[in-house]
Amino acid sequence: MWCVDLESTHACQCLQPSTSYSRVLTRLQVLAGAEGAFLGPFLTVLCFLPPSCLSLSSAEYPDLRKHNNCMASNLTPAIYAQLCDKTTPSGWTLDQCIQTGVDNPGHPFIKTVGMVAGDEESYEVFASIFDPVIEERHNGYNPRTMKHPTDLDASKIKAGHFDERYVLSSRVRTGRSIRGLSLPPACSRAERREVEKVTAEALAGLTGDLAGKYYRLSEMTEKEQQQLIDDHFLFDKPVSPLLTAAGMARDWPDARGIWHNHEKTFLVWINEEDHTRVISMEKGGNMKRVFERFCRGLKEVGIYNILYY
Repeated sequence: MWCVDLESTHACQCLQPSTSYSRVLTRLQVLAGAEGAFLGPFLTVLCFLPPSCLSLSSAEYPDLRKHNNCMASNLTPAIYAQLCDKTTPSGWTLDQCIQTGVDNPGHPFIKTVGMVAGDEESYEVFASIFDPVIEERHNGYNPRTMKHPTDLDASKIKAGHFDERYVLSSRVRTGRSIRGLSLPPACSRAERREVEKVTAEALAGLTGDLAGKYYRLSEMTEKEQQQLIDDHFLFDKPVSPLLTAAGMARDWPDARGIWHNHEKTFLVWINEEDHTRVISMEKGGNMKRVFERFCRGLKEVGIYNILYY
């Protein structure tokens, strides 16, 4: 429905979606003329969408009545109509963003996110739905007015050594994606292989205690595979419906792999759920040393400032 707000003392009038453009304009003129108003600054068209989009969006709007995820809580017919015909430069659509949340209603006591981004531009093109979902999921974080602080200065950490009577191991990890390439739900085989190539080449430049080796899943020997399983490093093909419905398991295990340094304290998973998952870890409770290695690894490989967002 089009809602036309005639400002000041004029009442709000509603026009049916089937109304043609010419009839809309005529109706606006009549409404304005009836009160002696000038058709211009006194009119505010709140939702002016082509009838074809309204008709299409109404027919395509998903049934979310039994869903419990952040997408379902925030998506409305109006937002769907606003975004239904938009695409990112790579061709990613709103329906592709929300499909995993449509296919997976969720659990009454476990609220999932319910949507994925296909590329960096998804967050801007579909901001009307991504912004409220992010805000709900992250307890009030508003991506339009707030900026998450990032500080990779490990020298600021004071103490940071936990009692090893209670701490078996410590780790710091993050997910990072490479600018200019589609994200795992949308990437092509070529893009996924480019992620692997760029990341493996960057990691090959590490030296000293960070020097290591890349293990491609599709070429791993049985001995290497068993060792990575024993070390609890190996990740499996996604089986969760949340991930498979989002396209995360396509072409498995093509262009997936694990890189780790020789000491097995700095790891990078490639093309698992993110482009990369960067992990610093060690046994014991020395969290400061773990974080220092994490910061140094990101900086030395150059991917934090050059490739990642």
